Amino acid sequence: MWTSLLLFTSTEGITIGAHRLWSHRTFKATPLLKTILMIFQTLAGQNSIFTWCRDHRLHHRYSDTDADPHNAKRGFFFSHIGWLLCKKHPYVKELGKRIDMSDLQNDWMIMAQKKYYYYLYLIFAVIIPVSVPYYYFGESLKNSLLVCYFARYVFQLNGTWLVNSAAHLYGTRPYDKKLQPVESWFVSFISFGEGWHNYHHAFPWDYKAAELSMHFNQSAKFIRIFEKLGLAYDLKTASPEMVQRRIIQTGDGTHYALGNDDDRNAVTCIGYKHPINPTYNVKYQAPTATLGNRGLPLNHQDDYLEPE
Repeated sequence: MWTSLLLFTSTEGITIGAHRLWSHRTFKATPLLKTILMIFQTLAGQNSIFTWCRDHRLHHRYSDTDADPHNAKRGFFFSHIGWLLCKKHPYVKELGKRIDMSDLQNDWMIMAQKKYYYYLYLIFAVIIPVSVPYYYFGESLKNSLLVCYFARYVFQLNGTWLVNSAAHLYGTRPYDKKLQPVESWFVSFISFGEGWHNYHHAFPWDYKAAELSMHFNQSAKFIRIFEKLGLAYDLKTASPEMVQRRIIQTGDGTHYALGNDDDRNAVTCIGYKHPINPTYNVKYQAPTATLGNRGLPLNHQDDYLEPE
């Protein structure tokens, strides 16, 4: 039960905190809520909020190109974990320096966490999680370390990484078929609502990160609870009219209400045909971004690097 609590809070520290609050500014939070989310994000052990947000903003601006830290066009393994096991592409390093981070640089809490991150990580991600079962539940130090730190960390990391890998490869694109990210029930279940990825990349400012929030989107529900408690405010969301226009103009035809039978039947998978199946996918070829001769989208020509 303690490990499950750690998993839940650390995941929400990433989902609600690092992602929806600080990366995309989909809502505003009081200092108390910011502090709580910052502790939970530190518990997750996915680097400081500043570094996490910089990589994520870079991912959105140059999604699935060579400037994307976890470019899904390089395959499942690379986008899942391989990007952390090799040197960054030169575009990732150079263009990462140009991402606007002024809002976070002007936030003393963010910069304090960045400065003292490793000390905070040792306290909130290692010492406290391991000590509680050892001192209060009668657990051995070895078991507490293996379960509450190592096993929890591995499970939580892979749940987050599935958003970068599976949610860019296996699913449907009802909002914009030209975007690589997909809608994945499986990933949403694992990550508390981050798998509705085609919608999220179409409307990244929406606090729900999804059109609907009643299906595997606990994070959106908690943000609304925080709003009722006065801890969150100014929640941003795309209007139904805007979403409908996007579906009609650029969707792949698989939308539950505005799609069509032909495109819905074009979905394939291994075994049981259901959206929660992690192999659930469309038959048409995954979109390929219009690329320049240096691997970046043409609409970002102003960011092209000059040849050495």
